[in-house]
Amino acid sequence: MTARPLANITVIEMGTFITGPAAGMMLADLGAEVIKVEQPGAGDPFRSFKGGLYSPHFQTYNRNKQSIALDPKNPDDLEVLDGLVKQADVFIENFRPGVTERLNVHAERLRELNPRLIYASISGFGSEGPDRDRPAFDTVAQAASGFLRLLVNPGHPRVVGPAIADAMTGFYTALGILAALNERHETGKGRLVECSMFEAMCHFNLDDFTHLLSVDEVMGPWSRPHVSQSYVFECADGKWLALHMSSPPKFWENLAATVGRPDMLEMEQFATREARIAHYDDVIAFLAPIFATKDRDYWTDELTRREVPNSPVRTSEEVLASAQAKALGIQVDDPDGPMGPFSTVRNPLSFDGERMTEVAAPPVLDQQGEQLRKRAKG
Repeated sequence: MTARPLANITVIEMGTFITGPAAGMMLADLGAEVIKVEQPGAGDPFRSFKGGLYSPHFQTYNRNKQSIALDPKNPDDLEVLDGLVKQADVFIENFRPGVTERLNVHAERLRELNPRLIYASISGFGSEGPDRDRPAFDTVAQAASGFLRLLVNPGHPRVVGPAIADAMTGFYTALGILAALNERHETGKGRLVECSMFEAMCHFNLDDFTHLLSVDEVMGPWSRPHVSQSYVFECADGKWLALHMSSPPKFWENLAATVGRPDMLEMEQFATREARIAHYDDVIAFLAPIFATKDRDYWTDELTRREVPNSPVRTSEEVLASAQAKALGIQVDDPDGPMGPFSTVRNPLSFDGERMTEVAAPPVLDQQGEQLRKRAKG
């Protein structure tokens, strides 16, 4: 059985790329009907990132949705959009400031059409301030919020990792929408919910700011792994192993037994938590050659047997093949997608033991256009 706690909610999403579509996807995963409004002919620009109009970039954030192609500058299309808005609970947009006015979809007009509408507006830097009109993409938001510096190796500066700012902004926006929907049960009125990438990443980077404001400490890329005593080691087969040792002495005692060096805890760099933090590089220098002597599977088996917190540093293929992913049904499939079988990773939430195990493949452009136009006209 698939949980659908938002089954009675209708969402109009005019989102492109990631932030808006990610918010819409979160609501769609929870059972909401999400109608994606796209530009005729081209659709969401993410569609064409690898040629055609169904790139993996687009597929990532647009499952469980319907698609209709409308140009709000066209009076007939605007009439259709207005009809859908009148029937909707939520409207999501992530345009730069000023664009919604040009497209006739700004909050004031749509909320007049539907006073119960939750209007969610996503921007790069917020609705005011000197950076209001600056273009913002994922890396810009990560850097502006102070987060990116915590990921970049100072000795070899390169942007690394996925589009965290884009995804997190979408997820924060979905949370705001849910809060506004809950409030509407009491007030009967909608809300304007605003979230910027800058604000979202400042909050996501909360630990960094708390250290600054509470103890005047500016964190760096090594701050968290040093304190948490986290490590990555390469094994004999070239595969990587991760350890998160934290503080309990038993973790270190069991690690010492696993690597066959119970005497290491008597060494200066291993003697105390404070010593391990201060001598982080020395700890790595001691352990790295040991882990390089045997394959990863040997180490993970031995470390797990002794309850040392560890994991293989897996590829996506290895994750899906793992016994834990299979036991939890992490991969879900739609065998009848419009472009053939579609597979993805399910939403992580469960409700009374019910997981969201059913998925609808992302729509092709204007896939539900005909029936949605009829519906808009009542």
